[in-house]
Amino acid sequence: MFMTKQVIIVAGGKGARMGSELPKQFLSLGGQPVLMRTIEAFLRYQQSVEIMVVLPETQRDCWQELCHRYDFHVPHQVVSGGETRFHSVRNGLNALPAALDETRTLVAIHDGVRPLVTETAIRQCFEAAEKQGCAYPVIPVEDTLREKRTDGSVWVDRNRYFLVQTPQVFRLEIIKKAYRQAYSSRFTDDVSVVEALGEIRPCEVAGDRLNIKITTPADLVLAEKLLQLQHWI
Repeated sequence: MFMTKQVIIVAGGKGARMGSELPKQFLSLGGQPVLMRTIEAFLRYQQSVEIMVVLPETQRDCWQELCHRYDFHVPHQVVSGGETRFHSVRNGLNALPAALDETRTLVAIHDGVRPLVTETAIRQCFEAAEKQGCAYPVIPVEDTLREKRTDGSVWVDRNRYFLVQTPQVFRLEIIKKAYRQAYSSRFTDDVSVVEALGEIRPCEVAGDRLNIKITTPADLVLAEKLLQLQHWI
């Protein structure tokens, strides 16, 4: 069944943990802002995807200036974010074209600071969501885990846990219904919002350890090395 594909890239970082005045999604990675590399990752997957970027209102002028400076002309819509990531995603969903067939449209929601996501990872998430209605990538926990308690900490079985990544992909009818719910601090990603409906079981797909989230200076150094090793520059 043919499905229209939309991509919402949420980029609301401030760069605090980077120790930078420039928001982390605008920092240079291989000579290009991180966010531009993230957008291009989805175009490598499919040229026809419709891309939306959700940015804080105060960062929109900076983004426009960067697009001009780097001669970045990839078509994309820019929408202002909200108070939290939840509200930013909701703003993005509300800005999608009203004419979209919600039963035949897939929406990928992705972190703006995950620029190394591969074509394979994106494809797997879209294909699984088309069949199951909702799909998200996970990777196993390799480090030892301990649970913090008031009297210390205890060992926990790491085999019971996954690390969750993006993109998280949904049929539009499912994700729009989920985001009509009231905000809760339990909503740490989009799958948790959908799960709160209690109507669908999200489908896990294999994630990719190269799909790192750039939040610290060390992450940026690692991303630079990965770009060089993979010849993505």
